[in-house]
Amino acid sequence: MLNANEVQDVIYQGLPAASEEGLRVEAVGERRARVRSPFRPSTIRPGGTLSGPTMMGLADAAMYAAILGELGRVEMAVTQNLNINFLSRPAQKDLIADAVILRLGRRSAVLEVQLFSEGSDEMVAHVTGTYALPRSSKLKVAKREKSRAEMSRPCPR
Repeated sequence: MLNANEVQDVIYQGLPAASEEGLRVEAVGERRARVRSPFRPSTIRPGGTLSGPTMMGLADAAMYAAILGELGRVEMAVTQNLNINFLSRPAQKDLIADAVILRLGRRSAVLEVQLFSEGSDEMVAHVTGTYALPRSSKLKVAKREKSRAEMSRPCPR
């Protein structure tokens, strides 16, 4: 498992634009990640709302961060599907994405992301997505599953 700084480094190495945009991985944990995109006036579209591609990019980065945090360096994990529902107009503030892995298999991961404007509890977009996992991640998934199973067994008497 990687920590937030390590996940951010992997993302910056693989996608330098994420660094240029100031994307920050704030937290990674048990199958979760929180990623922040700082507000930039250049991302505002007509009507005064953040552009859809900005929101989708943040959601995709948050899903990737959750996978990296859970499995370690699997740079070749790639987006297979992304579906977004825009629920309300985001404020012209930082955008925060909370991602959670719903299912982690040997070949793919299914995730959910909730997007919020900084300082608000109102969800501005709901995202679901699937990531295709590289063959090398199969062993990592199997080891994580075995470790979880061992931890959930009752202690012998």
